[in-house]
Amino acid sequence: MMDRRAFVQALAGVALLSPMAAAETPLKARRIGLLMSTTPLAASHIVAAFADGLRELGHVEGKNVVFEYRWAEGKSERFAEMTADLVRQRVDVIVASSQAPALAAKRATQTIPIVMVNATDPVEVGLVASLARPGGNVTGLAQQLTPEIRAKHLQLLKEALPKVSRVAVLRSPATTVGLEEYKVAGQALELRVQFVEVRGVEDLGGAFATMVRDRVDALLVPGDTLLFTERQRVAALAREHRLPGIYSLREFTEAGGLMSYSVRLSELFRRAAVYVDKILKGAKPAELPVEQPTKFEFVINLKTAKALGLTIPPPLLLRADHVIE
Repeated sequence: MMDRRAFVQALAGVALLSPMAAAETPLKARRIGLLMSTTPLAASHIVAAFADGLRELGHVEGKNVVFEYRWAEGKSERFAEMTADLVRQRVDVIVASSQAPALAAKRATQTIPIVMVNATDPVEVGLVASLARPGGNVTGLAQQLTPEIRAKHLQLLKEALPKVSRVAVLRSPATTVGLEEYKVAGQALELRVQFVEVRGVEDLGGAFATMVRDRVDALLVPGDTLLFTERQRVAALAREHRLPGIYSLREFTEAGGLMSYSVRLSELFRRAAVYVDKILKGAKPAELPVEQPTKFEFVINLKTAKALGLTIPPPLLLRADHVIE
């Protein structure tokens, strides 16, 4: 027969095992590593979109998830050590902000799930086996800039500036998109396309001086970590040298560039939160298909057009998804 003390201890044990008691026990926070190419200031809106997306799915920073930020500040040589540090921290998942950090993450770990965002060509560079069946530990979102999208950039530039004949494409060591398609597309539009190299922030002023010396009519800026980080200065230099341009990210136009045709980067990061949610709930990256954007936005900065003394054709204005005035 059970004595009183043993009976009380048994009841206590049942209480500890009851669902209600278990529900009241705080769960261990999951750790999410964010491997970012740029700076906290340059990427504040996109990490906010990511955090909002996770919050809507029940993952609240500081409550049941912890963010481990690592910022490369435009210096790709930092990726290896930053990723190694996240691996040492034993994060549950790594979010890589673009193709270069995703590659660094894959080199560092074959086991921690990796969610890539804004990768330009994940199949060609070996991040995934295919978009439908990624295989391995990487999945996420790809912004594959097809030849048609690159041709669209030049086509919009030609429509806005019918007399344009010479276009400069800015590039840096951080540029991951193939650029030769711009030359091919330019030939069809009777545009002469040249490339201007920027190896670091200190080269920006000289690059614009080169464009003016070469009598360039307009500028095209592809998606690029260095240029994105320095987008305020790029847009200011373009205005200063009276060079109209089209940019492959909306943020440049918001910074004062003339036009952009692109996906919305903040939406890609919001979608990345969906991948993280599924992975934290047990999904395997190998079985989560890679998403590609279906909507591109055309944005015109009318304020910049007026500052440059340009009149945007009314039919083009009507086609814009957003006009900054």
